[in-house]
Amino acid sequence: MGLVFSGGGSSGVSHIGVLKALEENHIPIDYITGTSMGALVGALYASGYSPEEIEELFVSDQFKKWAEGELDEKYVYYLREKDEDPSMFKLKIELDTVLETTLPTNLTSPVAVDYGLMRYFAPATAKADNDFDSLFIPYRCVASDIVSKKAVIMDKGSLATAVRASMAYPFYLTPVPYQGKLLFDGGLYNNFPSDVMYDEFFPDYIIGSNVSSNFEPPDEDNLVSQIKAIIADNSEYSIECDNAILIQPESSEFSLFDFDNNQKLIQIGYEATMKQIESIKAQVERRSNRMELVEKRNRYRKSLPPLIFEDVEISGLTPGQNKYIRKSLRFKGETATAEDLKPEYIKIASDDKIKSIYPQAIYNKNTGKYTLNLRAKKEKDLFVSFGGAFSSRPINEAYLGLQYNILSKTAITLLANSYFGKLHNSVSAGFRFDFPFQLPFYWKTTFTIDGWDYFKSTSTFFEDTKPSFLVQEDNYFKSEFGFPVSYKGKLILSGTAGELTNKYYQTKNFLSTDTTDQTRFRNYTVGLAFERNSHDLKQYASKGSFLSVGGKFVRGAEHTVPGSTSVIKDEFDTILNWFQLKITYDKYFNSKSKVRLGLFGEGVYSVQPFFHNYTASVLSAPAFQPISESKTLFQENFRAHSYFALGVKNVNYLFKNFQLRLEGYLFQPFQEILSDNQNKAYHGTVWQLQQFIISSAAVYNTPLGPIAVNLNYYEGFDEPWSFLFHFGYLIYNKKSLE
Repeated sequence: MGLVFSGGGSSGVSHIGVLKALEENHIPIDYITGTSMGALVGALYASGYSPEEIEELFVSDQFKKWAEGELDEKYVYYLREKDEDPSMFKLKIELDTVLETTLPTNLTSPVAVDYGLMRYFAPATAKADNDFDSLFIPYRCVASDIVSKKAVIMDKGSLATAVRASMAYPFYLTPVPYQGKLLFDGGLYNNFPSDVMYDEFFPDYIIGSNVSSNFEPPDEDNLVSQIKAIIADNSEYSIECDNAILIQPESSEFSLFDFDNNQKLIQIGYEATMKQIESIKAQVERRSNRMELVEKRNRYRKSLPPLIFEDVEISGLTPGQNKYIRKSLRFKGETATAEDLKPEYIKIASDDKIKSIYPQAIYNKNTGKYTLNLRAKKEKDLFVSFGGAFSSRPINEAYLGLQYNILSKTAITLLANSYFGKLHNSVSAGFRFDFPFQLPFYWKTTFTIDGWDYFKSTSTFFEDTKPSFLVQEDNYFKSEFGFPVSYKGKLILSGTAGELTNKYYQTKNFLSTDTTDQTRFRNYTVGLAFERNSHDLKQYASKGSFLSVGGKFVRGAEHTVPGSTSVIKDEFDTILNWFQLKITYDKYFNSKSKVRLGLFGEGVYSVQPFFHNYTASVLSAPAFQPISESKTLFQENFRAHSYFALGVKNVNYLFKNFQLRLEGYLFQPFQEILSDNQNKAYHGTVWQLQQFIISSAAVYNTPLGPIAVNLNYYEGFDEPWSFLFHFGYLIYNKKSLE
């Protein structure tokens, strides 16, 4: 008896229910053919997996990550990640093609599914010696060659590659190179391969499971329907054979890539089969013995050569580039399992200098072990990023980022970015070297010109009713070395040298004709910090954790020139130095639930001395800035040399990508920084004052960035309530003393 599975995206999950019903009723399955999702389900069964094992895979978090292109976040290599920025989209440009830009060929990353298919199918491929007739169940699948506009029947080679080609839906997954062809989803030219079943195996009876139909006429407002009409042919959803029956699970209500209802889809397939099971039994006289089938499957599975790797090979790039990837892998010649190598594979796949990396397990009959071949492609040379934020307050900003990659035995990245806005302007440029030694590390050096122009006015958009009362100019060199601590952590040794200039009034009652005080602080710092980050989003995170523990030494020369509002009229010079420790912890719980909780903690200990006056002292003090809006405000009440802070968060997902957030924070300075009648700074009573921040937000995370409406309360201010709407990211270059 031959079993045919159609394509159909997520609806194809129903085929698992068909398998369950047929096995329960002792219907023998001698041959399988399938397309796209039907190819995957059929290949798993043909490789010796039971319907129950296949069901377990499809309802797992692992399969959902395959479908959504998500990597296992705990293995994404934090050491190679670049600093967070407000970019919303990125163009990748190949300079060798006269600045020709390339649009992405897929919406979903194939990294996770490629490795998963290799793990599931490599042992069966090895035992069958690349012959699909020698699998547990003889098998065929169909892919599409869009050059010849013909279906390609896959009957030998790597089973993982065959299935992956059959699933390569245009613009969803990348196509697969195969024997000089570029193969796409088999459903383009043969979405129901009953003819392949008949021609290849000629069974006495055929059961077909179809969850698809031919395309509707193209819609002028629907790009996907237009593309389907251009490249795809209609399929024949019937079986040209008298001894046949067609099962059609009713799953049309589910969208093509909706894999959130797999359990329901499996049940739909099961029930559709059970409705016709008596007809099937009447026509299929032979029966399989369930116990014998289980024993046969167990014997087959035990005979498969275990997936143990003895070597790793890199191909596809220049010798130097291949060597960079090979040296980046922690594989020193000993044997390793697929699970052992998975973190290393993800590490390379998430490197922004590598466009793609395709894994293939090559079996060595002499040793009984495998070589992991990674076929790599280099990413484009130049990245151009655009982003910023549009806001209801005068903090609108545009962002432009440039990144030029040079890949050889060592990876070199040239970096530059610029921010343009009313509140903040910045230009930064530098380089980064990534060294893939036995102890990998990077060296990064940048020069940054950073300017902040805070407003007393609370007006919206571009209206400004009073001049600035604080302008900061922060120009500095920074150099750092980063070393890995596991996959999600790194140790950072850094140093800066620069000049911080603050221009300010020492009163909020000033005229536009008044001159500002100026405090210049030429300084250098040396710091050591540990960071670990697994947050899911760079702003408004709801999953994962962030931990930073660090200390730094600061030394510099202060030069203060008083302005017209200053009580003290003499210029002042002095040398200041101090040591500071800081720890920040931010963690979310219940990551699989729609209701998530978060805990936040931060502590700073510093022996920082006062500057010449109160305002200069507050400006240089560590700031507590726990929410998105905080960095856009100058809040003296939330600055202190030493403090601790606690926060609790509640994040509710009403539906995918839409959050309602409620956050509360307690800020407790060790001693307030206060001002005397000469505007000199002094410390207040120990542990006397507490300040609160309450933040609420409705956030929708779009592919470009968050759309957020915030209502925030800051205790201790004349106008404690703040309303903020913004689209985009409120993320900035770090300041020299941060």
